Amino acid sequence: MFIDDTIAAIATAPGEGGIGIIRISGERSLEVAQDIFKSMSNKLIKDYRQRTLIYGNIVDNDTVIDEVLLAYMKGPNSYTAEDVIEINCHGGFISVKKILELILSKDVRLADAGEFTKRAFLNGRIDLSQAEAIIDVIKAKTDTAHEVAQSQLEGSLSKKIRELRENVTEVLAHLTVSIDFSEEDVEEITYKTLKDKAEDLKTEIKKLYDTAESGKILRDGLKTVIVGKPNVGKSSLLNSILGENRAIVTDIAGTTRDVIEEFVNIKGIPLKIVDTAGIRETEDIVEKIGVEKSKESISSADLVIMVLDASRKLSEEDIEILENLKSKKSIVLLNKTDLEQQIEIDKIREYVDSESIIKISALKHEGIEELHDRIESMVYKGSVKHSSNLMITNSRHKDALLKAYESINDAINAIDQNMPYDFIEVDFKNIWDYLGYINGDTVREDLLDTIFANFCIGK
Repeated sequence: MFIDDTIAAIATAPGEGGIGIIRISGERSLEVAQDIFKSMSNKLIKDYRQRTLIYGNIVDNDTVIDEVLLAYMKGPNSYTAEDVIEINCHGGFISVKKILELILSKDVRLADAGEFTKRAFLNGRIDLSQAEAIIDVIKAKTDTAHEVAQSQLEGSLSKKIRELRENVTEVLAHLTVSIDFSEEDVEEITYKTLKDKAEDLKTEIKKLYDTAESGKILRDGLKTVIVGKPNVGKSSLLNSILGENRAIVTDIAGTTRDVIEEFVNIKGIPLKIVDTAGIRETEDIVEKIGVEKSKESISSADLVIMVLDASRKLSEEDIEILENLKSKKSIVLLNKTDLEQQIEIDKIREYVDSESIIKISALKHEGIEELHDRIESMVYKGSVKHSSNLMITNSRHKDALLKAYESINDAINAIDQNMPYDFIEVDFKNIWDYLGYINGDTVREDLLDTIFANFCIGK
């Protein structure tokens, strides 16, 4: 990628729409735009106030391509911190395509995936964690996920990382003085002071790291699988959660033969709910395939919701499914509680804790709110939700914090053994580097290419 090139791309989704937007960025943006744009007042673009919409036509020589509104944003006060032109045309496929082709014919290059945002990062307008938050804002599936992503875009994570790195820098400065001027009349930092600062830093890093599990769920969604024997009410439960008749419900066992997937928002948590075929022994080839898919879904799920018929005693098939829940985050729903209860709850407690056993009636929509509350408490673990929107949602950030945490433990061990300051300094330099990996201060070029390749072309 050549950072000095002028680039262009379509910034709106493909297909028909009310408006299509083409974005140009680089030092030749104004020159190119003026060559293809004619305002209705015949004034030049630069003669208008910046960031105002100018009404006119895009023309190829004397041929009008489309009637448009154009905005000029002079760098560094633009998205990329370069000169930027945005053209708002009619949202038809042909209109945006012809305008982009005309722009590219003026010695302008088609932008790479994420190149506009990458330029914003390289030009210092945003740091790397803010750049990644842009994708999270676009892909947010719930209001809560959007709030967390927006908070990161505004710099909440960046600010916290800067604070942590400043604390590390302060320790490194003291260590450098103690190492380089040990024979001078300067006050050396004591091992006790080092230990106190290291412990404080460890606490802060751990607190941030502990938000990663909940943050990842908010970002990617919680893969939730509904399992159970045939005819226990799995499809009725799915319909009740979704608030619509998405799955076919009958009294005939084996009605659901394939995996049904839907996204649903439960208390701000995005759930990818999977309704599976009833697990039982069967000679039906199609149903047998569905049962195998159900078993595979359990192993890959983040959360398993098992539905049991409370009006019947536990069967061997029920016990077999419960055995598979021991190593999974799970909830057991006792359905059909409006009927006489026959199920042995004490036996179920051998496999899951009491808080994860909920009585419901999927048909009458009873107990569903309690299920929502339980899912919320499992995701947030009772504390994370109420702290702030400062949350780790990116696996790259989580990995960097883990490495920083391991380095702070190495530093504490070295301090406890009264090792020379040179050894301790190495550990603190590692912490400084790993934290810088999050906001992009110490990131490699090849990693940047990988990160921005996940963006769309026009962003």
